[in-house]
Amino acid sequence: MADIELRRLVIKAFHMNEVEMGDENKITYDGKMTINNDGLDALAAKYSEVIEKIDVEIIKPGDHDRFTNTIMDIIPISVKVLGKCGEGITHTITGVYVMPTGVDVDGEQAHEFGSSEGNLKDMLYLNRAGTPADDDYIISFNITFKKGMAQERYAIIDAYRMVEEWMNEFRAQLKAFEGTKCTERHEYYDRIRQGQKKVLVIKEMIAHGAMLDTWIFPDQPSGVEGGKSLIDYGAMPVMLTPNEFRDGAIKAMN
Repeated sequence: MADIELRRLVIKAFHMNEVEMGDENKITYDGKMTINNDGLDALAAKYSEVIEKIDVEIIKPGDHDRFTNTIMDIIPISVKVLGKCGEGITHTITGVYVMPTGVDVDGEQAHEFGSSEGNLKDMLYLNRAGTPADDDYIISFNITFKKGMAQERYAIIDAYRMVEEWMNEFRAQLKAFEGTKCTERHEYYDRIRQGQKKVLVIKEMIAHGAMLDTWIFPDQPSGVEGGKSLIDYGAMPVMLTPNEFRDGAIKAMN
């Protein structure tokens, strides 16, 4: 019996070969990305209830022998071009990841049960699913919280919203990219294979608090806006398709 195709997800990747400081936040088809610090003060002011300041720096491949505050996340820059999470078309940038870090003005790290400050080469495992590769660039988005805010759940969520707002400038450009000019193209299908075994994978996700939280079903892949915390769902079971998982439906807030 023929397979029944339920959903089709196409992910088109645009690889960045070079990331450097420049006059504007911009990505190009030839693999160049520039970032700057313009607007960061205004962004911090928008979230001034919990954020003292932010700055951005570029970590080049191999330049990991350096101090880092607690690593809050490793985030790919991706955007939905067509359809909803788990289907349609998604554009994503490869070769560079955004790494938010967090500490408060008194040096208290953003953590719950344990922090990950220290030498980046010891704190970050490369070449794993969800982590940068040896030759990837890292945009370190360094967040300084106001006193005592690095352990408050609402402050952590605001910090992620702030990072996403900064990323949206690149997402808008990425969404407008012509898909035919992508570096890689991958198609994934959610299928029913009639007569075959039915497989259900059960994954236990964290729904505890400030830095031990899981966000699901955001508007954009690996995003925050439009999503909800598993805490808000009462930690009840949630069904995800394989393609929703691939398309960034889950965001670990830790």
